[in-house]
Amino acid sequence: MFGIGGGELIFIMFIVLMLFGSDKVPEMARTMGKAMAQLKHATNDIKNEIQKGAEANGIDEKTLSDLTGGINSEIDKAKQGLLGDTGKTLSNFVSDFDTEITKVSSTVENAAIETSPEDNQMEGPIKRQS
Repeated sequence: MFGIGGGELIFIMFIVLMLFGSDKVPEMARTMGKAMAQLKHATNDIKNEIQKGAEANGIDEKTLSDLTGGINSEIDKAKQGLLGDTGKTLSNFVSDFDTEITKVSSTVENAAIETSPEDNQMEGPIKRQS
């Protein structure tokens, strides 16, 4: 819900309760509910008016879907024309970069620490600590 977790929602509700008091919160919730219902009703009215206008001009759902499909294909063609082979080159670069990172990572994991016995340190591969 809008990227808000449970803890954050509880914190927001606590702040609202502290600011407005327990008497105003139910009244505010009712007002917000009515506003949301009016907004939904207005949105449905606008959709109905658009559909009536489209029907009056002879545009049906199939024609509309064909039109939007054509627009989407033209947008995709324009993107391809602008990007050209850049998109392919970029994906190749990313895969090459990932390969090199994997190589370096395995080299680092397999590397041995070579120290002198005077340092009182152990020789052997580098171990990751969890």
